[in-house]
Amino acid sequence: MCRFAFYLGPEISLASLVVAPDHSIIHQSFHAREREEPLNGDGYGVAWYEPAIRSEPVLFREVSPAWSSANLASLAPVANSECILAHVRAATSGLSVSQLNCHPFCYKQYAFMHNGEVASFASIKRRLLADLSDRAYHSIDGSTDSELVFAMIIDALDAQINEASLEQMAEAMGLVIEQVEKAAAGAGSTHSSHLNLVLTNGTEAVISRYATPNTDQGQTLYLHQGGRYHCIDGTCSMSEAPELASDPRQTIIAASEPLTSEAGWQSVPMNHLCLINQQREVTMRPLHSNVRNG
Repeated sequence: MCRFAFYLGPEISLASLVVAPDHSIIHQSFHAREREEPLNGDGYGVAWYEPAIRSEPVLFREVSPAWSSANLASLAPVANSECILAHVRAATSGLSVSQLNCHPFCYKQYAFMHNGEVASFASIKRRLLADLSDRAYHSIDGSTDSELVFAMIIDALDAQINEASLEQMAEAMGLVIEQVEKAAAGAGSTHSSHLNLVLTNGTEAVISRYATPNTDQGQTLYLHQGGRYHCIDGTCSMSEAPELASDPRQTIIAASEPLTSEAGWQSVPMNHLCLINQQREVTMRPLHSNVRNG
């Protein structure tokens, strides 16, 4: 399983997620604390938004381990954004280690990443691909279950692809989770899907923590909210109040594991969606998928 971090708030450097925290994404690439295998060395990726230049996210991925990447160490301190996705990969058994299979994945204004796996993916991949539109099918470059899930979300958004609301993004994610579970049930799978997903358009986001009901506790996911996230002289922390009274919106970080040791990291309830609107307000919503519920 992989590790990821998502940030939405006042502009910060990529390094504030990737390098600077005590338990940064680079640190999690070689010493993850909350998964049995501590290594996530099958590539990495970062995506971030520069809205003054274009609506589509910037994407940078490499197949090398994050801990040994001189390119990432050079880029992270100088790239800045209000919306950042960072991911280190532990490839699912049977899926190749290649740059095309590294997260995040992008389509138009959307960026997406996944921690987990689709149950019995080899058995259901063909039928899931067959149900895709030509547009979504041709958006796939690699061979992962994650990118196929993203393509399914693209299809679920359908006509709203250029102007989908936050609610439509949430509905699309919930529908795709249900479709994946239905396909696994149809294949007679006794394995659990783990679908911790992040979907964003750069100003809003939908995040899921999901595992097939009645199987196990799934993958970890934490949320940290506050006024302003700072990394100063190697110490990263979240302030209680926004730095600017003119922008009272809060800062939000979602991560597979807490990036810092400070208080305030809250575990996202299992089988829930987190909706983050343009005002950076968070709404939690239960995910109901009864296809394989016992």
